[in-house]
Amino acid sequence: MTPMAPILNPTRVLCVDDNQDTADSEAALLQLAGYETVACYSGQSAIIEAANFLPDICLIDMNMPGMDGDELAVRLRNPDRPIVMMAVTAMNDAEGCQRIKAAGFDRHLLKPVAPQDLLAAVRELLAT
Repeated sequence: MTPMAPILNPTRVLCVDDNQDTADSEAALLQLAGYETVACYSGQSAIIEAANFLPDICLIDMNMPGMDGDELAVRLRNPDRPIVMMAVTAMNDAEGCQRIKAAGFDRHLLKPVAPQDLLAAVRELLAT
């Protein structure tokens, strides 16, 4: 396997999922691809972390205890510093898709997400 060249000024990605293995796996995969990453396991911890980390993109699970992903996405929005939001969730019914749309997510990936699909979606979102 050929090592990837380091990215200058790496994009910061916040991976939020109450399933720690999922958040950690997403963060590790993206870190290997050259992104700067942080994993969070709740909406509240993501709000605190985002204030310091200043993510460029957030991967957010929708169904989390305490604060759902749609509420988190709305709370993370900042007109002075746009953040790309991607819902990474098992929700695919009409109600779930409406929640994702209403929260203003830029993209929706259905779990389980293949690693190459996650990388492709992140790259595509950042290219627009």
